[in-house]
Amino acid sequence: MTFKHTSRWLLAWLWLTAPTVFAAQTHPAAAAPSGTVYILPIREDIMPPLVYVVRRGVKEAMEANAEALILDMKTDGGRVDVTEEIIEIISKFKGTTATYVNDRAFSAGAFISVATQKIFMAPQSVIGAAAPIMMSPGGAGVEKMPDTVEAKMTSAVRALVRTQAEKNGHNIDVIEAMIDKTKELKMGDEVLNKEGNILTLTDRQAAKEYGNPPKPLLSSGTVESLDALLAQLGYAGARRVEIQPTGAEKFGLWINTIAPLLLIIGIVGFYIEFKTPGFGLPGIVGIIAFAVYFLGGYVAGLSGAGWMIVFVAGLALVLLELLVLPGTIIAGIAGAVLMLVALVMGMVDMYPGAPVLPSLPQLRVPLRDVGLAFTVSFVLALILARYLPRTTLFHHLVSQTASGVTSVAAMQEQLQARLGQTGVAIAPLCPGGKARFGDQPLDVITRGEMVEKGRAVKIIGHSGPNAVVAEVG
Repeated sequence: MTFKHTSRWLLAWLWLTAPTVFAAQTHPAAAAPSGTVYILPIREDIMPPLVYVVRRGVKEAMEANAEALILDMKTDGGRVDVTEEIIEIISKFKGTTATYVNDRAFSAGAFISVATQKIFMAPQSVIGAAAPIMMSPGGAGVEKMPDTVEAKMTSAVRALVRTQAEKNGHNIDVIEAMIDKTKELKMGDEVLNKEGNILTLTDRQAAKEYGNPPKPLLSSGTVESLDALLAQLGYAGARRVEIQPTGAEKFGLWINTIAPLLLIIGIVGFYIEFKTPGFGLPGIVGIIAFAVYFLGGYVAGLSGAGWMIVFVAGLALVLLELLVLPGTIIAGIAGAVLMLVALVMGMVDMYPGAPVLPSLPQLRVPLRDVGLAFTVSFVLALILARYLPRTTLFHHLVSQTASGVTSVAAMQEQLQARLGQTGVAIAPLCPGGKARFGDQPLDVITRGEMVEKGRAVKIIGHSGPNAVVAEVG
């Protein structure tokens, strides 16, 4: 997602929630020159990293107002779940779509080809053999599926591909013969595929015409090259953009797999940082964890730098509340909301031209990951609050990060010097909050009682770096 789309989403959110109603004007990007064609490579196994390449290419084509999207296909197939995701992404593009079978389109490659409006083939290329298979553990080979499992998978795949064939006007009988070995394919008196076989077509077989009026079996024609295909489609002079895999897709897949763990590390790192004086290792670790989290969304083609900027803005507001304007609450709440929205939206798959507010299905996975991370972090925070101050790690963190404090002994001496000091609660203590002692605001906590803002309090002890206070009089 570009920063422009992030901004549009925030404007929509503020329109719904702000107490003061305002109008926001957004202007679509200027249209790219007509005749832009995007070439998207499907030239490896259909596995999760390829989803990122396809998503990035389709979004770039949509943002550029491209007229056509051409899949350059050479694959032995791959996973059905990944294939389904790629088909859904391609369906977002509203211009002309075509597949160029540049050597072979087996199994999942045939499924994806059917998801485009036209299929063209290179000389001596083949398409088909699309029956679902089950890999043995470790991917060492192919195992025979139990009959019930095979029937169930075949039925599911047939439904998926049949929908795409009907949508794009491909011959449904041909597609089903590629998937179901019980399907016989007969055109007139010619048997093209006997029952018990899986249909695979050469370029000439796929382009052969049958029926009255004559219609190609599957392919719209055999062409020598991509350049010849573009000329045949009327895009010989079009601006041609070829999407190239960056090599970062596998790294992005790994990042998104551990996204909940990155969130937990970031949240716990910030929690420890707020509980210790100064700034040090926990804060650095937290920042790195959140940065890597947003990097994963960027590499996956889910979000751009915009949501990281929103997160940083929210963090700045929270720090403003804690360090400059303690007790105002508004800055802290606004900052926390911005941080939460950024964490969720950083993993939402949004497309150019789509509604600025995501649907519930789009939010399902991000909300699951963020909810899991906050739940685990809350439990860890409770454990750390109870046991961390007693550990040598805590004393090491304090000695390394405290501003102006060079040792644990000096820190303890400073804490002891505060005993008996009186101050004023500058925020409601319930039971934690802030109180001012002289010119210095401190994090304080009561023994469980609630203290109203403005009440006099006295330091009677310490719990870790926090002063324990009691209401005076």
